[in-house]
Amino acid sequence: MLSPSVRSTFLRGLRASLPFTAMIVPFGALFGIVARAHGLSILEAMAFSIVVIAGASQFAALQLMQEGAPLLIVILTATAVNLRMAMYSVAMAPHLGRAPLWQRALVAYVLIDQSYLLGAAAFERERGWSLAEKLGYYFGSVVLLCGLWYLATWVGAAFGALLPQGLAIDFIVPVTFLAMISPMLLTRAQMAAALVSIGLSLALWWMPYSSGLLVAALCAMATGAAVETWEGRNA
Repeated sequence: MLSPSVRSTFLRGLRASLPFTAMIVPFGALFGIVARAHGLSILEAMAFSIVVIAGASQFAALQLMQEGAPLLIVILTATAVNLRMAMYSVAMAPHLGRAPLWQRALVAYVLIDQSYLLGAAAFERERGWSLAEKLGYYFGSVVLLCGLWYLATWVGAAFGALLPQGLAIDFIVPVTFLAMISPMLLTRAQMAAALVSIGLSLALWWMPYSSGLLVAALCAMATGAAVETWEGRNA
């Protein structure tokens, strides 16, 4: 039974997540459509979304699988796309790291861009919240989004073939990430990393199996770290 304060933070998190549903639904449906177009069954598409629950890496892995890339390249690329989750985890640890193991495991499973963005902002504002209240807000911010991600994947996989041929809906993917990431680019290090990532991703498009993405990701992280180090020394 949830205490009134935890119930209150849970509902606050749920309300805060509502604007993101406008992106999650078409994004998940698009993955279901693309997965079926690439030969996956409905069950396989659903398993992909439930186990991985990370849209960008799912699309990247699916494309490489379609190109016949070696399994190691698929795994490395998907991991590179999701490296930001490691940074999210580090940021969440001071707030949620004292929770029991099973709760931390669940926190890690539903750690997505939106839950990190909402949680980090709320925990910075509400410094007096207890661990239980923080957990309530965090799970409230993600429960609807995860449910809609699964449902949208199923809808896309099951009914995507009914859409008119040639309907351009793949623009949803870059628009979704631009809308989420742009407000988070606040420091010079973040901006420098983003610019390097974009520039190298475009410049290295010719590399086989989209491996240019791996190079771009590593160079972007190195750039961000170098800029932060430089700023720290000159502060």
